[in-house]
Amino acid sequence: MHKNRLESFSDCVLSIIITIMVLELKAPTGTDFAALKQLVPTFLSYVLSFLFLAIYWSNHHHMLHTIKRVNGLILWGNIHLLFWLSLVPFTTAWLDSHPLAPVPTALYGFVLLMSAGSYTLLQRLIIKAHGREGLLAQALGDDTKGRISLLLYLSAIGLAFVMPLVAHLLYFAVAMLWVVPDKRIENVLKEHE
Repeated sequence: MHKNRLESFSDCVLSIIITIMVLELKAPTGTDFAALKQLVPTFLSYVLSFLFLAIYWSNHHHMLHTIKRVNGLILWGNIHLLFWLSLVPFTTAWLDSHPLAPVPTALYGFVLLMSAGSYTLLQRLIIKAHGREGLLAQALGDDTKGRISLLLYLSAIGLAFVMPLVAHLLYFAVAMLWVVPDKRIENVLKEHE
């Protein structure tokens, strides 16, 4: 099976997820700058979630450039990832309604953790299909960055119940870890051109 349909479907789903999220942003009731102040938590949670979705889209795009074929396991692994990403608008909306509440903060982190875990699973399914000599396996190596992200998410979920602000900072730290473009895949692709 060719990868183009997988790529197109994933792009469409992520576009819809982002659209749903932006529709949650409501205009302030007032007409001055003070009216915007009440929207700061909403806007910050939107920006963080948008950033996560953009990071997933970018890395997913690069990852798919390393593969030649798609099998059923890769298709289902990709659907698994898209499922967890589709929950981002819901958890974002709940979080911006209750920014420092423990349960919304923890659930937001749980969805991020499951998204990261499903992305890792998708990577492993691709590596299994293409072998250890495949481009993705060469690029990832031991994937320290991915393991650190999972650990930070787990820590943040636990901290959400005692220090929600620290949990938010850990979510932000993971985003900053990934917002710097990951050159591993690009470098491997350049070597094999």
